[in-house]
Amino acid sequence: METVRNSEEIRVVIISGNGRGFCAGGDIKTMAKGNGFLDSDAKEGSSSALDRKNSLWKKIHRVPLTMKEIDKPIIASLHGFAFGAGFDMALACDIRIAAKSTKISESYLKVGIVPGDGAAWLLPRFVGVDQTLDLLWTGKVLTADEAKEMGLITHVVDDTQLTTFVSDYAEKLTKGPQAAIALTKRAVYQGLDMSFKASLDMISSSMAIVSELDDFHEGVRAINERRSPHFK
Repeated sequence: METVRNSEEIRVVIISGNGRGFCAGGDIKTMAKGNGFLDSDAKEGSSSALDRKNSLWKKIHRVPLTMKEIDKPIIASLHGFAFGAGFDMALACDIRIAAKSTKISESYLKVGIVPGDGAAWLLPRFVGVDQTLDLLWTGKVLTADEAKEMGLITHVVDDTQLTTFVSDYAEKLTKGPQAAIALTKRAVYQGLDMSFKASLDMISSSMAIVSELDDFHEGVRAINERRSPHFK
């Protein structure tokens, strides 16, 4: 994630699961040892509350925190299942594209723990407080279509089309005006925490910047010449 954040060459990020699902969340075998989110090789009962807190903060929370520092589009490609911290990672992405058979759940309370990887902050921004508490308290499992209806998933596609759809979506973004894409992402996320007037003030600065770039002039020329733009 730090490499992606700092790169000038990478334009779009796709996060997907390598296996039967996107991500199953926390390691149950480690939890069974009483070690929370420590390394699975740790001895049974060897951790203190402070050890478990620091493990979350230093090892796990650095992932969504670094993701939020990335200006490039981040796409979650979901298949199989996305449970607990796995679905929270998907929520930290900008776009979520799911295979139709995907199952989704905020499953923390089923093992007696709190939503530890961002759900308490991320979910209310998607579905409001009551729906958030319902999902967290019940741990209900949603289909991809149900999650899309709630606004948690951006696109649902047939299982066989997932890879192609995600690749085509990403390819379109790679061909867009990169500075404008990045500044648009900043404007949307930062706007969640500022007044309307402050948001307009910020976007006026971004508009002044992009209107001096070659991509802006190419976009205007392309419209006038009735052709597709070729952004740098």
